[in-house]
Amino acid sequence: MEVLRKVSSQNRGPLKKGALEAIYREIMSGALALERVLKIAYLGPKASFSNLAAIKRFGSQMEYIACVSIPEVFAEVEMDAADYGVVPVENSIEGAVTHTLDMLIDSSLKICSQVNLSVSHNLLANCPKNKIRKIYSNPQVFGQCRIWLQKNLPNAQLIDVASTTYAAEIAKKEKNSAAIASLLASKVYGLKVVASGIQDSLHNITRFLVVGKNTASPTGHDKTSLLFSIKDRVGALYDMLLPFRKYGVNLTKIESRPSKKKAWEYYFFADISGHQDDAKIKKALNDLERRCTYLKVLGSYPIGE
Repeated sequence: MEVLRKVSSQNRGPLKKGALEAIYREIMSGALALERVLKIAYLGPKASFSNLAAIKRFGSQMEYIACVSIPEVFAEVEMDAADYGVVPVENSIEGAVTHTLDMLIDSSLKICSQVNLSVSHNLLANCPKNKIRKIYSNPQVFGQCRIWLQKNLPNAQLIDVASTTYAAEIAKKEKNSAAIASLLASKVYGLKVVASGIQDSLHNITRFLVVGKNTASPTGHDKTSLLFSIKDRVGALYDMLLPFRKYGVNLTKIESRPSKKKAWEYYFFADISGHQDDAKIKKALNDLERRCTYLKVLGSYPIGE
């Protein structure tokens, strides 16, 4: 990630930033593959957005393992069947992916990296738009394309399936059917792109986490993710935030999640700027640990793009 950042900062053209990074990513992927081909587990199937995020992070030369669920991705890495796992954690429109947050609570894996993927949804089919009667996709995707669908295909039946890739697989076999999926899915399943970029927001970004057993070294451009719980009393959360202010640590995100172990008990997920090995971060975390009932550092990792 640091290499890509330096390459981008020195780019004076004619290639755009994205194209240059893609070239260097493939060079690094090929170089790593000469040493040892990494095994990367991801939330499948093939051509899913998690697959795209994994390729964006590791390049195309690695061995990719498609998993049917987020828990399976974690299990593959925990059992050493994969070196790293790639899972979605939040979308800029739909919010947090709760299955991933729940897995982070009990798993021993660390967050090693993050990938921000600009999500572009496409209507794929093997028939003209006016012949489409059914559209298959993931429920979240339908939510992200709601306005376009109401305007362009108000009478089409919207059918929820587990993934956008599975939707493409069905659309390939079923007459007068379409799928909302990635451009990669159109190539894998031989579907035509009837309409591209049909998402309602141009700023539709999904954040993915790379989980593994290694701790990332400081780069100078890092963030640290935390998990903590507090006693149920007035002002408890306010007290938890004081160490960050005291030591000048920037808290960039905080959200709560039911613990599922005790009624009305919550865990808090937080992101802070900096690496857990930074002096002021160490002081803030030591202070925080004295104030809360449970504290877990989920990982420190490069901020990325």
